[in-house]
Amino acid sequence: MEAKPMRESRTIQTKLVLPPDTNHMESIFGGKVLAYIDEIAGISAMKHASRHIVVTASIDSVDFLSSAKVGDVLELEANVTSTGRTSMEVYVRVKSKNLETGEERLTTESFLTLVAIGENGKPTPVPPVYPETEGEKLFFESAPARREHRKQRAKTPR
Repeated sequence: MEAKPMRESRTIQTKLVLPPDTNHMESIFGGKVLAYIDEIAGISAMKHASRHIVVTASIDSVDFLSSAKVGDVLELEANVTSTGRTSMEVYVRVKSKNLETGEERLTTESFLTLVAIGENGKPTPVPPVYPETEGEKLFFESAPARREHRKQRAKTPR
């Protein structure tokens, strides 16, 4: 299977923060942001996996760094940063922008693992991914450490 550059899975979405999306402090619910993150990660993974259906295996980390308020615009960006045989690690970054002031803030960063599913309903192989830019290389080179952390976390008694 031929490797694909990270840029081919790059996906961008823009969302407006509306009153029903927010709590009593007029900041967006974390669960709403998580739903957006899961959606864009799935789209990015499907683009990489030659449009196979994908399922979320884990949300490895979610860091809420700042909040978004009613009227802010969220800009979500995702791309596949690493692959296994059937799995893909996807990085999602969420920024908020106040259109009145122009202020932009990084609100959330997340890593997810998604698995491609074949026609038989079983995991199916995905192409390898490769970085092209310096930023992509940092994500790619640090992926084995994140993968090992996921494996260790899975071994933790519950």
